[in-house]
Amino acid sequence: MPGRDRAKSSRRRAREFALQGLYEWQLNSRDASSIDAHVRELEEFAKSDRAHYDALLHGCIDQHVQLDEALSKFLDRPVKELSPVEHAVLWIGAYELTHCMDVPYKVAINEAVELAKSFGGTDGHKYVNGVLDHLAPVLRPDEVRSTRSGPR
Repeated sequence: MPGRDRAKSSRRRAREFALQGLYEWQLNSRDASSIDAHVRELEEFAKSDRAHYDALLHGCIDQHVQLDEALSKFLDRPVKELSPVEHAVLWIGAYELTHCMDVPYKVAINEAVELAKSFGGTDGHKYVNGVLDHLAPVLRPDEVRSTRSGPR
């Protein structure tokens, strides 16, 4: 299914560009619109799912306090001690789990893990996986229960 691969690829690119924007936002405290404008100028941006990118970048920035509150219950350290990359990846995963019901929870977790593998520290992907795996049943209890209660 070539069309499906292309759609998945554009979503992954959207997550990667959102990650870059969130990283920049954490480090530079610039307003979201100037970060957004900068990211849109990056090479290959046109190949991303722009609607998903918009939802992730602006949604994570607008809701970072609520996302941090949800995540903090499953962190082993204060939010301020997270690396900016892992923090942004966790926001993206938590945002997708909260608001993107078209993305299955396992996909949201796996995509966050892949982002952490590509852009984060050596074992950051394991940390991201653990945190989001604990958060998923809180945010999507029915979906998680239906997949975890089936045969293994």
